[in-house]
Amino acid sequence: MPKAMIIGAGLAGSEAAWQCAQAGIDVALYEMRPARSTHAHHTDGCAELVCSNSFRSDDTFNNAVGLLHEEMRRASSLIIRCADAHKVPAGGALAVDRNAFSDAVTHALHNHPHITFHREEIEALPLDADCPVIIASGPLTSDALANALMEHTGEEYLAFFDAIAPIVSRETINMDVAWFQSRYDKGDGADYINCAMNESQYKAFIQALLDGEKTKFKEWEQNTPYFEGCLPIEVMAERGIETLRFGPMKPVGLTNPHTPNERPYAVVQLRQDNKLGTLYNMVGFQTKLTWGEQKRIFRMIPALEEADFVRLGGIHRNTFLNSPRLLTHDMRLRSAPHIRFAGQITGVEGYVESAATGLVVGRLVADELCGSGTMLPPPNDTALGALVHHITGGAESSTFQPMNINFGLFPPMEERKIPKKERPRKRAERALASLHDWLHPM
Repeated sequence: MPKAMIIGAGLAGSEAAWQCAQAGIDVALYEMRPARSTHAHHTDGCAELVCSNSFRSDDTFNNAVGLLHEEMRRASSLIIRCADAHKVPAGGALAVDRNAFSDAVTHALHNHPHITFHREEIEALPLDADCPVIIASGPLTSDALANALMEHTGEEYLAFFDAIAPIVSRETINMDVAWFQSRYDKGDGADYINCAMNESQYKAFIQALLDGEKTKFKEWEQNTPYFEGCLPIEVMAERGIETLRFGPMKPVGLTNPHTPNERPYAVVQLRQDNKLGTLYNMVGFQTKLTWGEQKRIFRMIPALEEADFVRLGGIHRNTFLNSPRLLTHDMRLRSAPHIRFAGQITGVEGYVESAATGLVVGRLVADELCGSGTMLPPPNDTALGALVHHITGGAESSTFQPMNINFGLFPPMEERKIPKKERPRKRAERALASLHDWLHPM
């Protein structure tokens, strides 16, 4: 019976294990939790969502991440199947009840006849393994394995800080001040709780962010840059007083029914975090404020004056490979081709992107062991292929940074002949046709 070894049961490792097992491969899946936890995880469940509960836009024909969702559905993704089964209202986005989602993934993997769990830490690079290896240890890779990778590759890791947003108890939000509405009434039109600020409230809030006490960094963390796609809110405030009004606190597309004749100056949005609708997370409010300062400052937000914060924000150091330099086009480690990588450790950013790389690598390993052994990664004009191409050579190794899926990663079309509004749909149609050919080769 063909076999494979997978390190890490996060989004990427779980997806890779599922794809391999579904092809009849015996998978040894290693997860260090709960024997060794991280400062961001709270459970030992597979595919635990440690930050937001959103998989972002689910719009197949107008958004690159929505297209990625659809490609993964068509490729029998476990992660997307469980997300669809446990989604919560979020406008046009795919957001999930994080605990139910993780439980569903964990149950599916634990009950698969071809998957064996090993709850232990892998501290050394498996250079002598007699089977294909997929390392999907994530951005919180243990120090021992990270050091082994650095020693083997001779490359320094790049790193960035990734922050976690707070979660609020729904019953402690003052709905006499806040209101339900999706921006531009998308989705069901009322998927977010909105907290409006006038100009004076906003400016006082910004000043509090600037003056608030921040967490202290360890010496080895102090020169680590933030990832631009996940900046702490106080760092955004430092970039200018208007920055947040054009970012997570933008007021456009929203009308406050309590003051219909007065346009909000700024708006804080909260998104449902669990199926019951009892928890809401603060959208875009990643932070490195101390816990005491978070409670004080975030209670300055209208409607949150008496909020109960069931989880406060935090910050952790994420690491990733210089993938354009270290990996081949099919995600193999150049210096040890039996080892492939998947997930955020490769330099993709986002839940869906992490799972997507696990899907691709899992299918490539399945073809290596059970198929023709000639399968290539998906075509570059698919979302799956564009993402893999970017991290394995499309990006410059000297300036490589974590990247979400976006249409800028796709090869160009003859777009001058296509009306601007139709271009996203045309890209999506092209991608889905190419994906079909990849999934069903002649």
